[in-house]
Amino acid sequence: MRTRYLFPHWTRYLGWLLVFVHIPILLIKKMLVDEHYTPGDTGFFTSDHLFFIATALFMAIGLFLVAFSKEHIEDEQISQLRLDSLQWAIYVNYGLLILTLIISNDRVHILFLNMWVPLAFFIVRFRWKIWQLNRLLKKEEV
Repeated sequence: MRTRYLFPHWTRYLGWLLVFVHIPILLIKKMLVDEHYTPGDTGFFTSDHLFFIATALFMAIGLFLVAFSKEHIEDEQISQLRLDSLQWAIYVNYGLLILTLIISNDRVHILFLNMWVPLAFFIVRFRWKIWQLNRLLKKEEV
């Protein structure tokens, strides 16, 4: 089966690297820099804004690569699991987006929610379904 629009399998590892590089950098900045933060420039290309863009892109690109990389064996069943997981991720994303728009006006957190939740939920659900499928196949072998 020919899979179009999926990245090679090795890009999953690059994606996890980007995700796991993002987390300590963000935590270090929060611990060290935010303690001594004094509001200054509110312009568009301030150091805080550029840091925000860089870390958000690390996380988004990393999750994107993890989510849309090929499996070792990519068949019709995997494609169907991928499609179902993507559909559920969109449902969950819009449910949470509507809920947060109703109860909050914090635009930055709504942006994070809308950027990362669909990919994160897709990855979790897709991996869970793959794990369930592998477990079922191992039971049938015995």
